[in-house]
Amino acid sequence: MASAATAPPDESASMTQGVNPWLIAASVMLATFMEVLDTAIASVALPYIAGSLSASNDEATWVLTSYLVANAIVLPASNWFSLKFGRKRFLLSCIVIFTISSFACGAAPTLGILLLARIIQGAGGGALQPLSQAILLESFPPAKRGAAMAVFAFGVVVAPVLGPTLGGWLTDTYSWRYAFYINIPIGILAIAMISRFVHDPPYISKARVPAFDRYGFAALVVWTGCLQVVLDKGQEDDWFGATWIRWAVFFLVTSFIYFCWHCWRDKDAIVDLKVLKDRNFRLGCILIFMFGVGIYSTTTILPLFFQELLGYTAFTAGIAVAPRGIGAVCGMPVIGYLSNKVDPRYLLTFGFFTFGLTTLYFGNVTLDISPTTLLLPILITGFGLSFIFVPISTAAYGTLDSKQIGNASGLFNLMRNVGGSIGISIASTLLTRRADVHQNLIINSVPRTGQQFQNSLGSLTQFLTNPYGQANAADPAQASLYQQLGRQATLWAFVDVFRWLSLLCFFCVGIVWFFKKVKPGKPPAGAH
Repeated sequence: MASAATAPPDESASMTQGVNPWLIAASVMLATFMEVLDTAIASVALPYIAGSLSASNDEATWVLTSYLVANAIVLPASNWFSLKFGRKRFLLSCIVIFTISSFACGAAPTLGILLLARIIQGAGGGALQPLSQAILLESFPPAKRGAAMAVFAFGVVVAPVLGPTLGGWLTDTYSWRYAFYINIPIGILAIAMISRFVHDPPYISKARVPAFDRYGFAALVVWTGCLQVVLDKGQEDDWFGATWIRWAVFFLVTSFIYFCWHCWRDKDAIVDLKVLKDRNFRLGCILIFMFGVGIYSTTTILPLFFQELLGYTAFTAGIAVAPRGIGAVCGMPVIGYLSNKVDPRYLLTFGFFTFGLTTLYFGNVTLDISPTTLLLPILITGFGLSFIFVPISTAAYGTLDSKQIGNASGLFNLMRNVGGSIGISIASTLLTRRADVHQNLIINSVPRTGQQFQNSLGSLTQFLTNPYGQANAADPAQASLYQQLGRQATLWAFVDVFRWLSLLCFFCVGIVWFFKKVKPGKPPAGAH
């Protein structure tokens, strides 16, 4: 199948049609930033959405699920649509759909209308990341592609970190509706800049576009939809304890196997999986999947730690984790400079090792930490993350033929999104189940009949005698001790998740060295 690939390096100047490539980079980065930001910003507003629209918290989580399902379906199919309708036209259409549906989300009077608007918004946003990445790789000569990808990484790495902070502030100060309205000015600016600065290269109009692969697309819809729903709702319904989840997993596995078989066998499939024959790209997909697990998990559970155990509001929890975004911003110019001079394997080793060390440090948290205790490690985490995304792209795409990059970009970004969804689901499940495990361990080590427990209960009962009276003080004393037990058990669950994430990062360091060496600044294989 023809592919919206990057152009040969000596044609990159002609592809920009005289436009400064940095203006193109800023234009497409705005679209990516808006789409990634929306994923994170809406999660903070869920309790407020539930209260405003008379829905339960479980029902409100469909606001995230519906978006992710539509997003995951469109993302790998974006290459075919860009060839069929023209890449610039398709990109502008997606931004228009995303912007209008953002207004509809903010103005939604009921949960049903909000969910419908979120599905349309997710469909509009699904293609923004791979299209932006393909345009960037095409617009810059090989020697400057590392710096260009650093700009793209700004949207991918900083937006999930900025989302909770900005979402918390908008929700607390104004309304949850402004978490969606914030997309409107960004979308209008992105439309204006892309209309002015981005142009389709000649080969887009000349590309042979095969017939729409309806069977492959149908299988894609089923397995990505089932995967997102199972991941988002599995913990709530006790995973395989629920009949509907067992059926959903059955359809997920069946459709995924058919999708892989169909896309591997059919040369005109909606996604060309043969690109995975390339060792570097295959390893890049594995690493970007693990990167998605790591960054989305820590981005989700670190604010939860501040909110659930330390009593922070959504906004103050966002402020506490905001230094990660500052660290990432500081790292972007550095990685943009080094990516064209240093073997990407060394940069990836530094990035994953730094991420692993700081996550391991998070595994030493206690209930007595101050707001500034984690300031420096959070800042360093952001700096380390900037050394991961750009070198992974360099190493993964460096051995591909130019005509494969458009198709590969959709698959690559899908792996990151799926990794993020799985990471969030696993982290949430582990927090719940490990808290139960640690609660049992604490109870076994401090039995209710033991002297230590009886002494604590007696002291607390005596302390509460004045406000509650001697006859009534025992019950609130026991309730207070149980609350402390729950907090300690939850704390140890957070510690477990942080430490396991650090092990994942150290494991990634080993995988990095299976990459074939890619010369910094080298064009894709087959470019001429």
